[in-house]
Amino acid sequence: MSNVCPLDYRYGREDMKAVFSEESRIHYQMQVEAALARAHASLGTIPQEAADEITRVASLDVVSVDRIKEIEKDTRHDLMAMVKAMTEKCQGDAGKYVHLGATSNDIVDTATALQMKAALEIVMEDVDNMIMVLAKIAKRERDTLEIGRTHAQFAIPITFGFKIAGYIAEMLRHRERIIEAMPRICAGKMAGAVGTGAALGKNFFEIQKRVMRDLELTYEPAATQVVGRDRYTECICIMANIATSLERYGTEIRNLQRSEIGEAAEYFDVKKQVGSSTMAQKRNPMNSENVCGLARVIRGFVTPTFESQVLWHERDLSNSSTERFTLTHVFILLDEILKKMTWVFDGLEVRRDRMLENIESSKGLVMAEPLMMKLTEKGIGRQDAHEIIRSSAMVAEDENRHLRDVLLEREDLKGILTEQEIIDTMDAANYVGGAREIVDKMVEAAESTVGRKVE
Repeated sequence: MSNVCPLDYRYGREDMKAVFSEESRIHYQMQVEAALARAHASLGTIPQEAADEITRVASLDVVSVDRIKEIEKDTRHDLMAMVKAMTEKCQGDAGKYVHLGATSNDIVDTATALQMKAALEIVMEDVDNMIMVLAKIAKRERDTLEIGRTHAQFAIPITFGFKIAGYIAEMLRHRERIIEAMPRICAGKMAGAVGTGAALGKNFFEIQKRVMRDLELTYEPAATQVVGRDRYTECICIMANIATSLERYGTEIRNLQRSEIGEAAEYFDVKKQVGSSTMAQKRNPMNSENVCGLARVIRGFVTPTFESQVLWHERDLSNSSTERFTLTHVFILLDEILKKMTWVFDGLEVRRDRMLENIESSKGLVMAEPLMMKLTEKGIGRQDAHEIIRSSAMVAEDENRHLRDVLLEREDLKGILTEQEIIDTMDAANYVGGAREIVDKMVEAAESTVGRKVE
């Protein structure tokens, strides 16, 4: 059979794919069934021997996927097919207690919570790895001068480490979002057909509590037939938020690698890698471009996730087919681009000389702000100082001259600024504010939060 979805043959790591595989889904569902049986037994509603037997058969080594599919052909209900397959394998009369008091989505939603928990742990590891790679770059490039840009135009100097420090801060916020949201996202339910727990009888609340404690999940306190889909919406939105940050970083790398800028570039294997089938000289930022494209795909799943939050009455089935795509694709693709963007940063070529050349190419214009501030120190009003520098900058740009030379010719500045003061003020290294200290703080924050030292 031909593969159709790119996740089958192009994108996604096996670790994350395994979490959302059919086998994994069935495994998690059987674990929920086993936890339900154990909760019943702990309250004396079924024999302990039955719970032990259900726990034994809740394994793909005992219940085969093929047998479940065979039963599903008749039942046309995947969860009930699994329940029947488990019942078949139970010895004695334990089989009659499988799925006791539960509805399908008690099992499905709780199993999905287990999947999301496992997937979020992988994402957390990815985020931590990226944070530490960013911290390594920020520390190394702490003092590397680069021109800051606003509106895609030269602004004032920064350091490249400072730029990366901003990324560290952003990723630390994403990390915090995941940690804060995990208890809300990873919630199951054991509350029956409409959420009242009627089929579980007088032990409803305690059974639900014990099942979730067993599985290390939170639970929906006032469910319908399903866990509230606002939880899924929060999860997908956090994942889309992270993906958008990665697209931002990828876009920056792509821009810095532009021929006319040339300040940074992705690693390129000059011995073997091909950039273009016809333009043999090309070294394209293909990984950053790939990250940007896949981030857009991830965001595309936000709208159907919101729409799946709106269900009729106590539940309809319109969310089910949607979620088979949204959850799997978002997690698999986010894991993919987190790994890819971390690889890009880890091998990033930082062209320090080109960064200085670009600063110098402005012929001093990028140092207009510090010159204005220097004039205010000399007692000139802020607005007057702004006009002096603005008019001088316009002359320098119009005549293609260095701003320093234009200022030295101004009669109204003689006796106010000496030539050495102008030269010192226009030294970019002297005008990066607290950039270096911000780098130090963010590197320290990365190390203390993740619990690792920068290599």
